[in-house]
Amino acid sequence: MAKKIDIIDGRTALDAVRAAQAADEKPARTDLATAVRYLLQLLDEKAPGNSVEVRVPPFGAVQVIQGPRHTRGTPPNVVEMDAATWIAVATGREAWADVATAGRIHASGTRADLSDVLPLRP
Repeated sequence: MAKKIDIIDGRTALDAVRAAQAADEKPARTDLATAVRYLLQLLDEKAPGNSVEVRVPPFGAVQVIQGPRHTRGTPPNVVEMDAATWIAVATGREAWADVATAGRIHASGTRADLSDVLPLRP
């Protein structure tokens, strides 16, 4: 992952995104990008590894969860979702099972269920 996001900057961006969503407004792209990357960083810290790639296009991706190391091509375990869904499941506003059932998460592979490591504590 790129440059580490400071906890204050990450929380400030996350608060700005939540405030915009609560007001039914579109969050600023910079706030959204920082909030997504901050939460991906927290996931990497909580569940380090290389067996699952979590993608939140276009803002970021991280490889997490202990297991078989992936080195080339598409990893066997991939989780992908949009920024709003990532923020919702990462912060516990929505349950992993609910958004997965609703088809808002695209997950493939036997290790692509993140319910054991979410929500995070930003």
